[in-house]
Amino acid sequence: MADTQTTPDIEAFVAKLRAALGDKGVSTDANEIAGHVSDWRGRWVGETPVLVKPASTEETALAVKLAGEAGLAITPQGGNSGLVNGGVPYGEVLISMRRMNRVREVDPLNDSMTLEAGVILTNAQAAADDAGRLFPLSLGAEGVATIGGLISTNAGGVGVLKYGMMRELVLGIEAVLPDGRIWNGLRGLRKDNTGYDLKQLFIGAEGTLGIVTAATLKLFPKPAVKETAWCAIASPSDAVKLLERAKAMSGGAVTGFEIVAKIGLDLVVEHVPDTRDPLPSDAPWRILMELSLPREDGARAMMESILGEAIEAGVVQDAVIAENVAQARAIWKIRESVPEAERHHGKALKHDVSVPVSRVAEFIARGSELVGRVAPGADIIAFGHVGDGNIHYNVTPPPGVDGDLYVEGDGKAVSEAVHDLIVELGGSISAEHGIGKLKRDELVRRKAGVEIEMMRAVKRALDPRNCMNPGRVI
Repeated sequence: MADTQTTPDIEAFVAKLRAALGDKGVSTDANEIAGHVSDWRGRWVGETPVLVKPASTEETALAVKLAGEAGLAITPQGGNSGLVNGGVPYGEVLISMRRMNRVREVDPLNDSMTLEAGVILTNAQAAADDAGRLFPLSLGAEGVATIGGLISTNAGGVGVLKYGMMRELVLGIEAVLPDGRIWNGLRGLRKDNTGYDLKQLFIGAEGTLGIVTAATLKLFPKPAVKETAWCAIASPSDAVKLLERAKAMSGGAVTGFEIVAKIGLDLVVEHVPDTRDPLPSDAPWRILMELSLPREDGARAMMESILGEAIEAGVVQDAVIAENVAQARAIWKIRESVPEAERHHGKALKHDVSVPVSRVAEFIARGSELVGRVAPGADIIAFGHVGDGNIHYNVTPPPGVDGDLYVEGDGKAVSEAVHDLIVELGGSISAEHGIGKLKRDELVRRKAGVEIEMMRAVKRALDPRNCMNPGRVI
């Protein structure tokens, strides 16, 4: 909570909110609040005295100002699909952005669109598609995650290899500052050299510097055709070699390049309905590769050429190319279903980590040896985005060990060792999920002191009362 010398008068604060926002904008109903104070996996449960549901930037600003006058801290929330305990309130006023869900403008000639923070990602994709354009961000929670939350966590997903993370997709931002002022930085410019790029402060800040209320986002031409392949390979080293070959031969048309360990594939086939291995093999790894091309002419031939040369070079053992959209979706379903299938396998230590692409194979190999020493018998379920160096490296408890106790107890030594290795390899302990409360203390331990001081200086400058999402990130 924010520093204050008096106990906040919650009833008076709620009364002022209702007078300003109306009954639709404020709720103290326990049943409605319950759906907002627990994360989607049920791992964390918090509390809030009031749920605020602004319908405009002005209402958001007014709610923030009133909270400040009452000495109350704030937790902003989007789709509540996060994985690091960043959007669950622990006594703070909860401001949900879901009612701010308008598409303000789509500008095809500028390849941009301006959306409010509560727009769900699938709706953003549809708005771009209706205008004959592509908004390339895609991830497992896209039917729930909102634009504001995706910006605040600097979301990644499966298209980062070609299009970049959310940070690269944002042209401008509108935000409410911790004192209730509105900053309008909604500029659809690719070039703007007028000082500090302030929007970047809010991207990845997880609501600790203010509340994103709208954004202007980049759009791209829609590809004429996509070719999707499923490959059996012997090692992550071969995966990196295939990636290098595919990028060179396609002229940079690789838009998806995902790795799945055989254990992950087997779990999907066992536990997820309507899935099957399109290429049965004893090979220990699979690669999902996608090319996106502006012309249909030669697209299939390009994929066949890439795979043919890779097989001849011994980089790929076998491969199959999707014959139609339905087959491509079936292949993508395998990759996207690994987290769901993993839950059926039991609790696991989750590591959302990244290293330079050139060191992915080294990380996986050394990580396997390390886990074997620290936790003999544990299963490693590794999958993710080889193309950008982001591997989801999850470790299950050894046989006979209770998953809950392991994750909260002895398993911490495994995570510590994995993260030590990541740092040694020049990587990051958080690739795309963020920091939240879950990794805040570890971030402070692992980042250089000067970086932490710079981050704290920014926080103090914009939020001197520490009222915006306190206890998260820094």
